[in-house]
Amino acid sequence: MTLDSLRLLRNILLRTMVISVVCSYTAIFITFAFWDTWAGLTSQWLHLSSDALSRPMMLYFFVAVKFYNIFVLLAPALALHWTIKRETARKAS
Repeated sequence: MTLDSLRLLRNILLRTMVISVVCSYTAIFITFAFWDTWAGLTSQWLHLSSDALSRPMMLYFFVAVKFYNIFVLLAPALALHWTIKRETARKAS
């Protein structure tokens, strides 16, 4: 792979990370803002209490989003960034 293709992949991963963080914060905000409305509806539809619905499902969702952001997007982007810096420094010397 050339340095240009590595830069492109790194930029795609970092921009995807930023977009997913913005989307996850938006989801958190919408969840907490409209929790009273949607908790009543979903508890009627799924026949669950709001306690059984809230803690495990919200926790699992936001942990999965955090795992995806850190280990699938951010870690490879940082590895590519360091690789590009090292290759650029090696070519300069």
